[in-house]
Amino acid sequence: MSLKKLVRITTVPISLEKLLEGQLTYMSKYFEVVAMSSDPERLAEYGKKNGVRVQAIGLTRRITPIKDIQAIYSLYRFLRKERPVIVHTHTPKAGMVGMIAARLAGVPNRLHTVAGLPVMEAKGLKRLLLGWVERLTYAMATRVYPNSFKLKKYIQDQGWASASDLKVLLNGSSNGIDTTYFDPSCISEQFRLQLRSELGILKDDHVFVFVGRLVGDKGINELVAAFEQLNITQPTTNLILVGPLEEDLDPLSPFTLERIQVNPRIHAVRYQQDVRPYLSISDALVFPSYREGFPNVVLQSAAMGLACIVSDINGCNEIITDQQNGILVPAKNAELLQQAMDAIITDQILMEGLKAAARPSVKDRFERVVFWEALLGEYQSILESNEQHT
Repeated sequence: MSLKKLVRITTVPISLEKLLEGQLTYMSKYFEVVAMSSDPERLAEYGKKNGVRVQAIGLTRRITPIKDIQAIYSLYRFLRKERPVIVHTHTPKAGMVGMIAARLAGVPNRLHTVAGLPVMEAKGLKRLLLGWVERLTYAMATRVYPNSFKLKKYIQDQGWASASDLKVLLNGSSNGIDTTYFDPSCISEQFRLQLRSELGILKDDHVFVFVGRLVGDKGINELVAAFEQLNITQPTTNLILVGPLEEDLDPLSPFTLERIQVNPRIHAVRYQQDVRPYLSISDALVFPSYREGFPNVVLQSAAMGLACIVSDINGCNEIITDQQNGILVPAKNAELLQQAMDAIITDQILMEGLKAAARPSVKDRFERVVFWEALLGEYQSILESNEQHT
C-alpha cells in the first residue's frame, strides 16, 4: 500500500536543517514526504542526509511580488500533479506562497506553523503589508499552529484568525528538543579546555554565549553594549557569538560591528553546524531578542545546563521562569541586560541554582520524540476526520 503524500515547505533550507531537524525523517515512516525550499544545491544535500524527496522552489525572504507570483504558479502546478493530502508550511514567505498555491490546487489539508512574526517589529507601510500577508495566509489555511501560547493570543488579538482555527501543540515549540543529543555529558572536559584555549579563554574565565543570526532584532546591538560595560568591572568575562552575520536584512550598527571585530573578549565564530561545544564552555546563554515564536536555542541551552538570560517576550517566557531556571529582562534594554549578566557571575548561588534547574525544566516539557508523536497524531486525526466526512 502506497503512503499518502505530505509536502513540507520552508523559505530556506536552514529551517529544515535546524528548526525541523529530524522531523521529516521521522514522518517519512508514515508518509511519502516531499521537502520544498529554495537553494537547490543545499536542499539536495538535505534530502540525501535525511532520506526524503526534495523539490526546489524559487522563494526569497524579501518582499518580491513578481518572484512570489511565479513561485505560487510553479508550486500550484507541482501540487496539482502530485496531489498531496497535506501541505504544511513554515516561515512567513513559504506560508503565503504555500497556502495560496495549495488552496488553488485543491489540497484538502493546508497547515501553517507560525514560529515568529517579523510584523511585530515592522512599522508604517511595511507593517500593514506584513499584517495583510499574515491574514491572507491564515485565510488560505485550514489550520494554523502558533508555536507558543502567547503567539496564539497575539494572532487572535490582531483579528487574523479565530480561536477555532488556531492550535498550539503540547507545551509549544515547532520541534521539541532532543535531550540525549543536547546533553552536557556528551562533551568531554578535555575537549572543553582545548576549545577554550583555541579561543584564548582561560579556564576560570566567565563565558556568555549567544546563538542565532547576528541581526538587529536579535538584540545584538544591546548585547554588545551591555557586555562592553560589564567587561569594564568584570574583565575576565567573554562573549561568544555563534551565528551568521547578515548584512542585507536588519544589519547591525556600524559601531557594533566594529566592537565585535576589535574587542578581544568577543569571539565571533560564525555559523556552526554543531553548537554544543560552544554551549558546553559557557556559563550562561544571553538571548536578548525583540521577537520570537518559540526559540530552539533557549531549549538547547537549557538542556545543556546553562543559566539563561532571555528577553521577556512570548516563547522565551514560556520556557524560562524568572529566577527559577533563568532570568527574564525587558527587550531593547542594555542596562538591565548588563545587570542580569553581572548578577549571574557575582552571585554563585544564583548561577548554580539556575543551572541545576535548567535541564529538568525542558526535559519534562519539551522532549522531541514526544512532540513528533503529537504532530503525527494531529496529521492522522485530520485525515481520519476527512474520511468520516466523505
